[in-house]
Amino acid sequence: MSDSARGGAAEGRGLAHRLTPMTGRDPAERGRVSTPLELLFDLTFVVAVGTAAAQFAEMVAEGHTARAVAAFVLAMFAISVAWISFSWFASAFGTDDWLYRALTMVQMIGVVVFALGLPAMFHSLGALDSLDGDGHLELRAMVIGYVVMRIAMVLQWWRAARESPSFHRVGMANIRWTVIAQAGWIVVAFVRLPVVALLAAFVVLAALELVLPVLTQGDAGGTPWHPHHVAERYGLFAIITLGEGVVGTVASSGELLGGADGTAWTANAVAVVVAGVGLTFGMWWVYFATPFGDILVHRRRRGYLFGYGHILLFIGIAGAGAGLHVAGLQLEHHAKIGEVAVVLALALPVGLYLLMVYLLHTLLLSAADRFHLLLISLTLAVLAVAVLLALSGVPVAVCLLVVMLAPFVTVIGYETVGHRHQARMLADLEAG
Repeated sequence: MSDSARGGAAEGRGLAHRLTPMTGRDPAERGRVSTPLELLFDLTFVVAVGTAAAQFAEMVAEGHTARAVAAFVLAMFAISVAWISFSWFASAFGTDDWLYRALTMVQMIGVVVFALGLPAMFHSLGALDSLDGDGHLELRAMVIGYVVMRIAMVLQWWRAARESPSFHRVGMANIRWTVIAQAGWIVVAFVRLPVVALLAAFVVLAALELVLPVLTQGDAGGTPWHPHHVAERYGLFAIITLGEGVVGTVASSGELLGGADGTAWTANAVAVVVAGVGLTFGMWWVYFATPFGDILVHRRRRGYLFGYGHILLFIGIAGAGAGLHVAGLQLEHHAKIGEVAVVLALALPVGLYLLMVYLLHTLLLSAADRFHLLLISLTLAVLAVAVLLALSGVPVAVCLLVVMLAPFVTVIGYETVGHRHQARMLADLEAG
């Protein structure tokens, strides 16, 4: 039995009471699924995504849209990069022995610390209104959380580099570039820099985070990650992020319930619940209509595109949940923005999400489809109609119901015609 097969067998028996050599998993291992530890790890990111979405919604409702978008993108970028870093390593080297679990727990502590620092970052962003003089963006708690996470990841990579000679170079390169990137973030968080220098540092460090896999592996096949396992992990994280849609729905309808016992529902409350649940369900359906695992089996070298292309997709999903929250605040008369801005707060992230699903599908399969162009055009038209209705004075609740219809353009298209187009594309992929 190979070392990678032994690793898989150890996991299948449950917790390894002795350390299992971290020699790399079999990328073709049968029945590879997410482990309970990975699912537990994901729960800490529920807190981070939820905190970022709630802060974003409150800032947008207050009318600070530009600052809210900047802070939210920064937060979701950091959340996504941290989750991606762990998930791809786990797919390639997860041993699930006691040391691996202990280091994962350390990472979970780091995620919680990071999440606790998000409100301070959102609130401090007002200091960057002007490019004159010094600006201070409160990132210290967030970066401390990242330091904790990355100490654990460095130790995981050191173990892989030491125990697996064939991946020694990859492991040491990850350690080197991770430490460099983290040192840069520490400087940004703890040194008061002029705003221009701060923005430049953000651009450089964000770019470094994005190219880190290229610097360490050369291509997506540098580590023995499992295509179906990775696709499942991303699907589960998409579901977690979609949960913000449900949270946003509950937050939106809380004060819309009339009566002392909360049973006298208003028309607005009904519309928000239907729109929120329907939109979340439609977005879920659209995502899982694409068999990303099957595609990655044949497009392994596009793992990087798949992995990091999801960052904008996750931003769109979480932003949609926050948009529902904004709509609720407006309907409860707690928002300082108008109806058009409220509808845009939901329509724009939904549009971003759907565009990214189509873009990833097209780029991963290297196949454009005129039917897809028709569907995405109709989808964007539905979102535009919702905004135009808001401009015309149509109630926000009605506009939300129109936005809800956007993902169902794809759902209907896929279930009637699109699934045959996709089957043909997959067949051509397998034949090639």
